[in-house]
Amino acid sequence: MSNGGWVRVTCAALALTMAVAANASAQVAKSFGVVDANTIAEKDLAALPNMTPAIAKAFVAKRPFNSITELNTFLLGQGLTAEQAMALYPKVSVHINLNTATADEIMLVPGAGRKMTIEFPEYRPWKTWAQFDRQIGKYIGGAENAQKLAQYTFIPMKANTAVDVDLMTVPGANQAWVDKLKKARLYKTAADLEKALGKTQARFFVIE
Repeated sequence: MSNGGWVRVTCAALALTMAVAANASAQVAKSFGVVDANTIAEKDLAALPNMTPAIAKAFVAKRPFNSITELNTFLLGQGLTAEQAMALYPKVSVHINLNTATADEIMLVPGAGRKMTIEFPEYRPWKTWAQFDRQIGKYIGGAENAQKLAQYTFIPMKANTAVDVDLMTVPGANQAWVDKLKKARLYKTAADLEKALGKTQARFFVIE
């Protein structure tokens, strides 16, 4: 192969790598210990701080939780104080949408505080985790700390083009679920998504 041929192949490979990387940037952030409230097992719930077997049973019966504020309201209704509920969230939570989360939702993210009720909205629309690491890392001591904060969040994926590796980041996802989602494409409306996936999992996506 000529040098020109090698250049063309290399450039094509680089373009493909960049495209994959860009596509992979919208997804549910990597967990560093927090478990999704809609997938955690009842026995694991019962072992968490301030939980009882009765609350854990009611928790599972109440699912799905479509927001962290919905979960918080439930826990307060079970007799937990606001501080006791907050003590749970480093272990179990509901991911918030970086591009739409309200101040009330952001305040329930461990380590976020009022500062992030300003910074999260300021940089919208969020498109990549590199963007999040760079912008939020400025305020909390670098990318590593930003990633630990990101684990409570997600950047919505494009429902009609997201690839398997990204789809598998959705809590509770398995290959059968991924295949089901892809088979139902082309999604045209949010209602189409909710019909196919249910509201809880549909919220991780946008219609492009």
